[in-house]
Amino acid sequence: MNDTVAPDPLVIGSRTFSSRLLVGTGKYVDFQQTREAIDASGAEIVTVAIRRTNIGQHAGQPSLLDAVPPDRFTILPNTAGCYTAEDAVRTLRLARELLDGHTLVKLEVLGNEQNLFPNMPETLAAARTLVKEGFEVMVYCSDDPIQAKMLEDIGCVAIMPLASLIGSGMGILNPWNLKLILEQAQVPVIVDAGVGTASDATVAMELGCAAVLMNTAIAKAQDPVMMARAMKAGVEAGRLARLAGRMPRKYYAATPSSPTEGLLPSVAR
Repeated sequence: MNDTVAPDPLVIGSRTFSSRLLVGTGKYVDFQQTREAIDASGAEIVTVAIRRTNIGQHAGQPSLLDAVPPDRFTILPNTAGCYTAEDAVRTLRLARELLDGHTLVKLEVLGNEQNLFPNMPETLAAARTLVKEGFEVMVYCSDDPIQAKMLEDIGCVAIMPLASLIGSGMGILNPWNLKLILEQAQVPVIVDAGVGTASDATVAMELGCAAVLMNTAIAKAQDPVMMARAMKAGVEAGRLARLAGRMPRKYYAATPSSPTEGLLPSVAR
């Protein structure tokens, strides 16, 4: 029996990946644990908060790139901590310099320090500037299908709606909005924020999302490395289930699961 799974690449902009799990690098106890969890997750794309993590901008301090080298992983600089379009654009210009012209980036412009919900007008403004400057923009956004379409029309290479608030672990609170976004999108839709455990990741993939991005759910688990393995399995299971096509839902199952053809008729007593 051939157990080989057909290739199922994730295509983002001009790049192709085999893993559909993207992970962050914050909130771990140290860089060693960060690398161990990333290896266990199988992730190829690793997000880095430029305003919070040293990747060379602070000479003489430990650099994340020593633990997560760019020749092994695709570093995805993000604008976590930015609250204006101007700050976000400036941060990603710096990241491009630090990473030798790297153009694949994750844009997020926050609107509130407590709940970290995105500021969509500022996000749209930053996206327009970055796309014009040649960046391949993956963008964190609300689960509003109208604004998601606007971001795609601007030229973003991936739309990343939240499932629930960043760091909440509440899972997918509004699958209906996600489905509306998925129905219209011509670029990958990646759930970003709110995943708490492996079943959340599975549900996102079963809905039809192209990938899942997470950080806190792994980093703040009691065993981050084990949780990273669980998330990898959850994403893979959800993707396979989506491709396989689930059985129809029924109010009741009148058809037996075992075939009845060829059975001997019952004998009256």
